Amino acid sequence: MKKIMTGSAVLLISASPIIAGGIERAPQSLAVLFEEGNYAELSFGGVDPTVEGKDAAPAAIGGPFNTGDVAQGYGFVGLAYKHQFNDNLSAAFIMEQPFGADILYPVAPAGSPVLGGTRVEVNSTTFTALARYKFENNFSIHGGIRASRADGGVTLDGAGYSRIAPPYDLAIDDEWGVGYVIGAAYEIPEIAGRVSLTYNSPIDHDFDMTETGDVILGATGGLTDTISGRYTVKTPRSWTLEGQTGIAQDTLVFGSIRWVKWSEFIVDNGVFPIATLTGGTVPLVEVEDTTTYTIGVGRKFTENWSGSVSFLYEAREGDTVSPLAPTNGRKGVTLAAIYTMDNIKITTGINYTKLGGSDLGIGETGNKTKVATMDDNHAWGVGVRIGYSF
Repeated sequence: MKKIMTGSAVLLISASPIIAGGIERAPQSLAVLFEEGNYAELSFGGVDPTVEGKDAAPAAIGGPFNTGDVAQGYGFVGLAYKHQFNDNLSAAFIMEQPFGADILYPVAPAGSPVLGGTRVEVNSTTFTALARYKFENNFSIHGGIRASRADGGVTLDGAGYSRIAPPYDLAIDDEWGVGYVIGAAYEIPEIAGRVSLTYNSPIDHDFDMTETGDVILGATGGLTDTISGRYTVKTPRSWTLEGQTGIAQDTLVFGSIRWVKWSEFIVDNGVFPIATLTGGTVPLVEVEDTTTYTIGVGRKFTENWSGSVSFLYEAREGDTVSPLAPTNGRKGVTLAAIYTMDNIKITTGINYTKLGGSDLGIGETGNKTKVATMDDNHAWGVGVRIGYSF
């Protein structure tokens, strides 16, 4: 029973990274710590999102116009190794890609004159090294350090950003940041029961950024300048509560609650003020905090085959979101098949997520100008995880 649940929980990482709150793509689970003995795994997969709608261009100029599909597909890969030193002490190393974004608004006529040419790209990889100590009463503590490497870029273009020519560009160079992980767990081996709580600290990245934009606010005649500087961007802190328990022979349930403080993830332009057609400066990225709930059931069918189904829910936060993060809330389902043979476990899954639509707004907080509405949003994801115990 314990092995079934472990495979099911691991799939939540391997097959369900999609487009979560903010720019999150994976939930930073530490499930590998709870594998038996020494264990190594490789995970990989891909996601194909669709996010589209109509802009807020007036009928007098032929609007509203279709935005086109603005979300680009992406792949992901992860590695993990867990070593059991003795009955009480173990350690793990995890490489993953928890944060990322690739949004591109097609230019007119295929896309929108209000947002066409606007783009955001974020790439990140994290490396986590942590240890776990298990006490004799089935209580354990775990903790370690997490190093994150990230880079990206932003282009603001289109009439919504008062950009006829030239666009605003922000290039963000590669930079490292370091944070920590700490948590605790309690297990009941007789029923494959476990509950764990983990805190991920925020991580500061002191990026070298290069801005190219208008010297004069709202200038459209090509009067530009390029300025470099060093700015701090913080990836958000989070709490994750995970649990599992057997409910019958060869059957168990599992779930999680994850809260992320996205309100501390702020990316602002360093020098050049960005304005809308109606005035007001614009933060480049402004995201609401999110809480994500997952629940599922796993079942062993034969000595080699087991499977799981899980459901995910993330509520909408706020009425208007940034064009650089154009979805709001999500509902998803993941189906998994797990094949076990000797020391090898292969987990394969498929996920469908309905991404919440929302109005997109530009401008000052509390006084945003609506520039588009996204209402046809979903994503398909597939993932494979290969684990080896020794």
